Parts: sequence; structure tokens; C-alpha cells
Amino acid sequence: MRDVSAKVSSRRTAVARSVIRVSPETVALIRENRAPKGDPLPVARTAAILAAKNTPNLLPYCHSVPLDWVAVDFEIGDDRIEAVVTVVAIDRTGVEMEALTGAAVAALNLYDLLKPVDDAMEIEAITLLNKTGGKSAFPRPGGARAAVLVASDRSSRGEREDVSGVLLAELLEAEGVSVVAREVAPDEMNLVAAFVEKWAMDADFVFVTGGTGIGPRDTTPEAIAPLLDCRLMGVEEHLRAYGQRRLPTAMFSRSVVGMLGPCVVVALPGSPGAVRDGVAALFPYLLHALDMVRGGSHEP
Repeated sequence: MRDVSAKVSSRRTAVARSVIRVSPETVALIRENRAPKGDPLPVARTAAILAAKNTPNLLPYCHSVPLDWVAVDFEIGDDRIEAVVTVVAIDRTGVEMEALTGAAVAALNLYDLLKPVDDAMEIEAITLLNKTGGKSAFPRPGGARAAVLVASDRSSRGEREDVSGVLLAELLEAEGVSVVAREVAPDEMNLVAAFVEKWAMDADFVFVTGGTGIGPRDTTPEAIAPLLDCRLMGVEEHLRAYGQRRLPTAMFSRSVVGMLGPCVVVALPGSPGAVRDGVAALFPYLLHALDMVRGGSHEP
């Protein structure tokens, strides 16, 4: 199975359709409720719902997703029956396989219930009509520029290799954000503030990693907060909530996020793990800030 533990939960939807071709006589039997095994539609609907809920038992690489809603609708034509299955969940992975499985089982049940009167039936198609949710729902505006500052006494003195800054730059580049500057500075409030103010004039994002804990030299929040025009507290809460689900000690983080002019300033903890979690939590969603700052739509 694929590891999806780093993903952010979001509302996921999927709609799938199956089509089974039947004879006009079979359609008449259904419409007149004269099918030998009774009305096939309620049975097919129930089977489709059960199948959607049990998809991981049939597809071993499919993740177990708690479904919030499954709907099954039928459309009867002159020579066909269409089953449309809609699935909704709030989770880290999509539900298209649940919708497709439900649609397939609906068609199979119709075939089973109607085969005594129609031996020429044919399941023609099982199709995913649409899906929503996850990273694909968030456009990635091009041209984003970022600067990265590592606040660390030991790294600035050459006593420790800068791992977090290098990692942060690589992760940002992987998200389509160009890193235009990267520096290492000691945990001095005036130096951190100077770098942030300078870079915020040209970059879309300024990331500072390190100095967000509760140690005697952890002063990054105090250096950054007075510079900000406004705090993005929802982003701060999201970062902490994401981290706490993965590491209890993330509760000690004092990450700060806010706007300095049109620039988004983000202070992350200094460990490589926290940097990796921070980027996973923020992207691509943080890029939506660029649309809003540039006067675009507030809808993702």
C-alpha cells in the first residue's frame, strides 16, 4: 500500500456510473414490477452501498476510508439501466475506487437478478465520472519565489551541518516554488528580523526554520511577530494540529505565520522532521495566498 500518512484530510467525492444493456422486454418487466425475483433496484442499491463500504476487502491495496455518504441512483432507458454511485468522505485519500466498486456491484446484481428473463444482457461500461478533493483541487500558480533562513547558533558557527535548510529548499522546489536565497544566521533577533525584512520586499514567501521552541535562545517568534502586518492564525493552528497528530512534542512549537506586505512569512521548527511535516501540511494550499494577495479569487 502507498503511505498516505503525510497527506492532509479533506472532503473527497467521487461519482461512478455503470451501464448494463437489457432488452426492451426486460425494461417493461422492471417498470411493471413483474421481474421473477422481484424488484431488482432496491437489492442492487443495497449491494452497491455494501460494496462501496467494503472496497478494501476486495482491492487489497485500497486504503480503508470511513465513508460519510453513499448514494445510488438508477436511470432506466429503453434498452439500458444506468447505476450512478456517489461517495463522500473526509480523509487523506480519494474514494474513486469505492464509487467504481459500488457501480460495478450494482451492475452485477442487476445481471444476477434479471438473467432468468434476459440471457443477452451486457455490462457495457463502468466509468468514473468525476472526483474532487485532495491536492489536485488546488491550482499551483506559477512563478512563486521563496527565501529560506536557518536560525541556528551551531550551524552558523559551522559546528553542525545545515540539514534543515537544504531540505526545506529542496521540498519547496519540488512544490514548484523557486528558492532565490538561502542563508544561515545565529539565533539573534535583530539578524533574523533583518533577513526577513530584506527578503520580504522581493519574495512571495520567507521561511525561517529554527528558534521556535522554548529554549533560552529560541527567539524567532519574537523577532518576526512585530514585523507582521497581520498574523495568519488559521495557518498557525493548522501547522500545530498537523504536527501534533504525528508527534506529541509538536505542542511545544511556537510557529508563526503572517503577512509582511504581500509576502507570506512562515517560521517553522528547526528539525528536519518538522520541516518535512511543515511543507506537507502547507503545500500546495499555501500557494492560494498568492491568488488572494494578487487580487484573484478567494475560491481554490
